[in-house]
Amino acid sequence: MELGTRTIFNLLGPLSNPSMVSRLAVGVFAANWVEPVAHVLNRRVGCEVWVKHENHTPIGAFKVRGGVTYIDSLMRREPKVAGVITATRGNHGQSVAKAAIAAGLRAVILVPHGNNPEKNDAMKAFGGELVEHGVDFDEAREKAAEMSDQMNLHMIPSFHEDLLRGVSTYAYELFSKVRDLDVVYVPIGLGSGICSTIMVRDLMGLRTRIVGVVAENAPAYALSFDKGEAVSTNDANTMADGMACRIPVPGAVEIINRGADRIVRVSEDEIANAMRCYFTDTHNLSEGAGAAPLAALLQERQQMAGKRAGVILSGGNVDAALFQSVMAG
Repeated sequence: MELGTRTIFNLLGPLSNPSMVSRLAVGVFAANWVEPVAHVLNRRVGCEVWVKHENHTPIGAFKVRGGVTYIDSLMRREPKVAGVITATRGNHGQSVAKAAIAAGLRAVILVPHGNNPEKNDAMKAFGGELVEHGVDFDEAREKAAEMSDQMNLHMIPSFHEDLLRGVSTYAYELFSKVRDLDVVYVPIGLGSGICSTIMVRDLMGLRTRIVGVVAENAPAYALSFDKGEAVSTNDANTMADGMACRIPVPGAVEIINRGADRIVRVSEDEIANAMRCYFTDTHNLSEGAGAAPLAALLQERQQMAGKRAGVILSGGNVDAALFQSVMAG
């Protein structure tokens, strides 16, 4: 089929960048035009970059893989379980609510006060019973454990082998498609994403280096990596709510310290810039945690020049007010 004049103009006009703009957004309908658009991001980064788009899952984040797998395993182990309870900043809670309600279970979800309102609405829309408690995730998690006993509900942690089994499928998909990546950058919240990526890398016998990414304002896992054991912090105030962790999981720290190459800390400005890059270069929404791996790659662009890098866009569930502020610069 011939390309019309308007189609050619719409493709070549932006890609030729006559105004020499620093940011560019192009949308395409046909798969054969996706590659030229991807090169826009490659040029910005200075290397060949492969993006794992977990922002396109049914809940807009990778966590759905773990929630579905956990609930399936729970129903096999405890067929008479009446309901579940968990704590979250949003994506884990959406996955648990979606999977639990589908299985006919009650789902109680605890979030800290001031949590992302759109993630809260999504959890309620999936059928979850939302409870607000505490100033951050860790206080909500402690309350959830307490309520679990009081309400006779099964407590779902944010780090568990069943969650890892589900989450590991995204790493398998990435490595099956691109086996010779030099590096993969993975955001760290409580560690399910990076730990599953490390384990899949090892099981597939690959030599890809795994680099964890944390926010400068939530450095618990970076401190733990440096010290070789779990190190907690007093706060975790970052726009990347999916990485706002104060208290690391010792089991996750052990896997990360054994299998990760390094951990990169990114600033709030670097996270915001990466969110803008995703939208303008690929027209994809990314929340802070999802943009953090690209922020780390941009920070290390000189040492990554000419190499092949993977970045995990772990989720796109950013609230409208924050996204508007980020795009305004």
